[in-house]
Amino acid sequence: MTALSLASAAPGAVDASPPQDDAGWAGWLQERTNPGWRPTEWQQQVWLFTGDPEEPRTSVSLCRTAACQTVVSPANSFCPLCKRAQKQSSVPDEEFARTFVPVRTRVYFGAEKEPCSVARDGQRCVRPAHCRGLCPLHYAQFNTHTRRGRTGDWRALAVPYSDVLPCPVPACPLPAVYTRGLCRHHTHKFREHRRTSSDTPLADWAPRQTPYLAPHQFSLLPLAEPLRQEVLYGLQQADPWLRTFEPAQVRRMVRDLSGVTTLVSEVSDQQMCPRSTVAVRRMLGRVRTAVRTGFTEYTGTAPAENDLLDLRALGQRSRTPAGIRRHKTVDLRTITQQWLRALLRTWTIQHRPDSDQFARTLGGAELASQALAQRPGTQDPAQLRYDDVTAVVDAFRAALKQNGEPAGWNYRMSIASHFFALIDYGRRSGAVSDLSAAFVRDPAAHRIVQEEAGEDEIGKAIPEPVIRQLDAHLHLLGQGRARGQRTLAPADLQLMYRTLYVLLRDTGRRPNEIVSLPRECLETRQDQTCLVWDNHKARRRRRRLPINASTAQAVRAWRKRRDQLQVSLPPAGADYLFPALTPLATRRHLHTSYLSETLRHWADSIPVLQAEGADSAGAPLPFDRSLIYAYAFRHSYAQRHADAGTPLDVLCELMDHKSVRTTQRYYTVSLQRKREAVSKLSAHVVDNQGLPRPATPDVYEMRSVAVPYGGCTEPSNVKAGGGSCPIRFQCAGCGFYRPDPSHLSAIEQHTNELRADRETAQAMDTAEFVITALTAQITAFEQVTDRMRRSLALLPAAERAEIEEAAAVLRRARAGSSHALLPLTVNDNTPQDPM
Repeated sequence: MTALSLASAAPGAVDASPPQDDAGWAGWLQERTNPGWRPTEWQQQVWLFTGDPEEPRTSVSLCRTAACQTVVSPANSFCPLCKRAQKQSSVPDEEFARTFVPVRTRVYFGAEKEPCSVARDGQRCVRPAHCRGLCPLHYAQFNTHTRRGRTGDWRALAVPYSDVLPCPVPACPLPAVYTRGLCRHHTHKFREHRRTSSDTPLADWAPRQTPYLAPHQFSLLPLAEPLRQEVLYGLQQADPWLRTFEPAQVRRMVRDLSGVTTLVSEVSDQQMCPRSTVAVRRMLGRVRTAVRTGFTEYTGTAPAENDLLDLRALGQRSRTPAGIRRHKTVDLRTITQQWLRALLRTWTIQHRPDSDQFARTLGGAELASQALAQRPGTQDPAQLRYDDVTAVVDAFRAALKQNGEPAGWNYRMSIASHFFALIDYGRRSGAVSDLSAAFVRDPAAHRIVQEEAGEDEIGKAIPEPVIRQLDAHLHLLGQGRARGQRTLAPADLQLMYRTLYVLLRDTGRRPNEIVSLPRECLETRQDQTCLVWDNHKARRRRRRLPINASTAQAVRAWRKRRDQLQVSLPPAGADYLFPALTPLATRRHLHTSYLSETLRHWADSIPVLQAEGADSAGAPLPFDRSLIYAYAFRHSYAQRHADAGTPLDVLCELMDHKSVRTTQRYYTVSLQRKREAVSKLSAHVVDNQGLPRPATPDVYEMRSVAVPYGGCTEPSNVKAGGGSCPIRFQCAGCGFYRPDPSHLSAIEQHTNELRADRETAQAMDTAEFVITALTAQITAFEQVTDRMRRSLALLPAAERAEIEEAAAVLRRARAGSSHALLPLTVNDNTPQDPM
């Protein structure tokens, strides 16, 4: 089926006239109508739809009153009797629904009715009672007997009926009660019909009538052919686009279509059904979209003439719940080149891309169209040149966001690759047969190079002091505006989001990898617990990440509670730790938008969030809450390991990256923060004896060079950038050695390595001078660390905290940019995987 909406009101739309061959058009629709559509609800033989309260995508349910079993539509509403009682009651809705017990004085459709009380010779009348315990015919006999003043017991003459005759109207559930053989409902309708058409036989009138319908039913019998087939076809095609199927709206639409012969016409929805509500016209518009699209295929109308692309006709749905509410019609006239517009339309119809793929391709085509519009001869694809490709790539390089800021590298790369994939499709398929051979992307000249992170670029990681403040307000997470409140109790909702936050904070996995964790995601081997997860981005499944005991305990606590909630959760998500909270969800596990929105509301609800540093008056600076989002915790995880001195190759494995260059982009230190850290630590520099050797920040930076376990002020080594030490980096015995508190962890690690080397040397029975040299180095380094720690211990707590934070900043800078000190060789040709 083609995917174009024939919007007649738009310029360039196809003139879609009513079909002249009604039989052929109806037959085409019948061939493409799915006989298995909603098998538990649709009855094709009688054209009747009966909503099933057990079907999650149908807006039908039992009355909200617990003691009432009446089926209502829309879902989660009161039946008429309970609604009247609720309006007169001052009790809140929830309590009313729980405690009210309806008492019905009239028997409604679908309820069991007592049989007529007339009996004779041990046989009782089986027809349902209507009034005074009598069926309608016996009640009429009783009235006649009473009005005429006859004496005696009329029951002695009454003959009980042994059968219940059905109403001749197809699928009518009410029994026939009158002499015409109609039920009470259709007797009144036929009587009204005979007032205007007295010669209509009952046999011709009954088959075209709507049965007695409950609120959760609709019938297509009143519609004439081919309109009846059109509506059914349109409903089946529109069903995948709908979040919920509302029988009540379709029932009103069928009522408003009386007098209409076909949906394939030039009139608007407003003109076709002028008295319809907005909701009914919305349903009508979706049905007409599908029917018109089918008509273009039936008539062979060329879709290339249409400039409006209806994504709903493709069955396209966005992956996010918010995206489902977006406008679905795209105007291709924003692309000024006819050949490019036709190529995009043909590709969309043939490939049926998802919403993300189509959006990137459309964005690339629009940017390319704008670039080509400024160059002569680009309306003819045969005249395109190599320079035109360069202009298009330049436009991609300069792409902007909606707010006018430069777009990210990932987005620019994505729209470029999607656009040139569209061009390649045009060549392969012959959709643009005369496309110039010179219009080809050059891999060398037309690259979109990723900019290196600037010195002053601050990383996306949430600082550890801010994370500690978030931990202190963890009790607010899941309260207020939190997604899922209609499904889970407040305590369960808080526990779920608290577990999600702990996993984000402690594991550094991507948000989609967290929400899609399997229910059995913990694996314990040799007292070490690992998180089993799937890297969806790189398509690597069953990855394992070591986690600490507290994180594992949080997962087990939620899993235990989640298993207790299994009955109230949709069964489709049984295999996931965080299942979807509604059967209408597009995925079986929790959507990342639920997590993102709840985190945003949580961050905004925290009274005070302080950033690092202070203003000119010494007051703490507020933290920008927009920097708190789910993916930022992945950066924080990398930052935390970098501050702890985790080697870059190890951190690359923990992040599950293929390239260490990708890992490096997860943490950056601004030049300003680095200078502040140097300014604080320069006053705490010591020599190789551990004695204070303070220096000004400028002298500390300009007259020293970084070496593995501190700084070096030896002139020749400084001049060589730290690569020409006269004594082969034996820093412990050098008078030019200048460590600061940021090197404490590295010095202690090196001291432990020296101890291990000494034990090995003693076991190998080496010469005494080797043992002596190792012992001297150990003693010298211990002296440096002991004196440095004693000096720090004498400082006030606030100043000591500032020194520790400054040391973490410098360690972060060294971990992010000076990886050459690690036993690791970086190959520049290693392919990079995007963040």
